[in-house]
Amino acid sequence: MKKLIETIKNIFKIEELRKRIVYTVLLLLVYRLGSFVVMPGIDPTQLDKLQSQASEGLLALLNMFSGGAFGNASIFALGVMPYISASIVIQLLGIMVPYFQKMQREGESGRRKMNQWTRYLTIVILALQGPAYMANLHVQLPESAFLFQGFTYNLFATVVLIGGTMFIMWLGERITDRGLGNGISLIIMVGIVARLPFAFVSEAGARLNQSAGGGILMLVVELIVLFLVFVATIALVQGTRKIPVQYAKRIIGNKQYGGVRQYIPLKINAAGVMPIIFAQALMMFPLLLSGFDATRGLAATLSNSNGFWYNLIFGLMVVAFTYFYTAVTVNPTNMAEDMKKNGGFIPGIKPGKKTAEYLDSIMSRITLPGSVFLAIVAILPAFAQMLGISNQFAAFYGGTSLLILVGVILDTLQQIESHLLMRHYDGLMKTGRMKGRAGM
Repeated sequence: MKKLIETIKNIFKIEELRKRIVYTVLLLLVYRLGSFVVMPGIDPTQLDKLQSQASEGLLALLNMFSGGAFGNASIFALGVMPYISASIVIQLLGIMVPYFQKMQREGESGRRKMNQWTRYLTIVILALQGPAYMANLHVQLPESAFLFQGFTYNLFATVVLIGGTMFIMWLGERITDRGLGNGISLIIMVGIVARLPFAFVSEAGARLNQSAGGGILMLVVELIVLFLVFVATIALVQGTRKIPVQYAKRIIGNKQYGGVRQYIPLKINAAGVMPIIFAQALMMFPLLLSGFDATRGLAATLSNSNGFWYNLIFGLMVVAFTYFYTAVTVNPTNMAEDMKKNGGFIPGIKPGKKTAEYLDSIMSRITLPGSVFLAIVAILPAFAQMLGISNQFAAFYGGTSLLILVGVILDTLQQIESHLLMRHYDGLMKTGRMKGRAGM
């Protein structure tokens, strides 16, 4: 405890770090306040049915990512998920389309162009999701909940939703530039964490009232298991295989360069949370079959998030997408070429093609246990619900929310530790160093 208090004092002794933390907290507070601002023209006292709808299934996930704004009919109801979707599309285009590949190689100017394309695509996605969200509101809420009706109001509300998401994106960019950590990731994390106290209070109340069985002992067991799941997930996020690289000696002028051994850290889970996001998106397609009598039973089976077939297919898709996303983001050929240009080689492996084949074989081996463990994390919430844990609290036992929480917290702590070490203070840990995440 004394070490923790001393570390906190050191953090606030650094003026730049203190300003960044305060700036980040203030902008996140603005975001949280905005998530409770109901859209103009809607009666906030008649949102009970919408909040009930947003507590089940896929909509519960969207509501969690938006920090409850989806169920509050807030101006931030669509959250940052449209931006995340646009980022994924642009990232995939950067792999497959030569025009975007060229922009990726242009450095900082290319990154700005890619960000601009991401913003444009986000607006397009919002223009499609905004009317869909308003249509859902008209289905879920009574007519008396709307102070205005008609096409003009729906258009106005769509513009408000677009403006809300773009404002969240602006907050995220300001946090990234002048705050601490990745702004968009922090906003998603805050939205998830905001639901945790309500989920815990609901679960604790059910256990203590014996309505869920087990009493306080079962609640303690749930918390211990949750802690162990967090520990295992941290191990997954930080797990790496170090490949030794030897650099040849070079003498330029009177100085000697190279001649040292370094390591390439290949992550066990190089794909991050993306495989779960892709798999969840595809698992929505069976809902389209529910409109036909012949396929209604199949759709019900494949849409049951607690069912055997749903979780089996979901887990296999996570494994497949982990391999796919790792293959498109980690390029052994480019790594081998860059290593060769800089005079580096892996001991015992010939530079060039042999090095690329060696790196590819290592990635294939370490991706298998990483993908299997990621699939287990993805379906853990279903097992938690089968054991009697409430839907809201079970979401924190795995899936996208758990990986985002762990990844963002590790990334932020790593930045704090970097500031401490630069000023010759002790880091956050007595031994070792914090490792950031691969990305989201």
